[in-house]
Amino acid sequence: MMKRMAAALACGVFFLGIPAYAESPEIYTGRFNNLAVGGYDAVAYFAEEAAVKGVKDYSYDFNGATWRFSSEENLEKFKADPESYAPQYGGYCAWAVSQGYTAPGNPENWSVRGDKLYLNYNDKVQSDWLKDPDGFIKKADANWPGVLSK
Repeated sequence: MMKRMAAALACGVFFLGIPAYAESPEIYTGRFNNLAVGGYDAVAYFAEEAAVKGVKDYSYDFNGATWRFSSEENLEKFKADPESYAPQYGGYCAWAVSQGYTAPGNPENWSVRGDKLYLNYNDKVQSDWLKDPDGFIKKADANWPGVLSK
């Protein structure tokens, strides 16, 4: 009897974990927090052309994630038009999405093209991305959001 209960418990614990991996969330956040863009200020990429850490005092919940900003002005800009500032593909690595899968976007590896923010996984991936960003954007646009269910 104890063996059956242990097996049932083990299966229950195993299956409870499956939904977390069955589908990626629409907005990439860290594994142990709910911060979009790793807590960086999405507006600063446009306004300051820099990756700037946001602060807790200027936070806003949007699309199931918490967004942080470095100033009240940037927070208000985001609130007025979040889609203009939020990174493409939910903040996942744009190059990975172009290849048909998701990977974390790194707020330190970014580019703005055509008034849109794109994040990449690391320096190497960003270097590859910058070789043909328009081509990769076209592929990523075709893959998004279907790639979330892979």
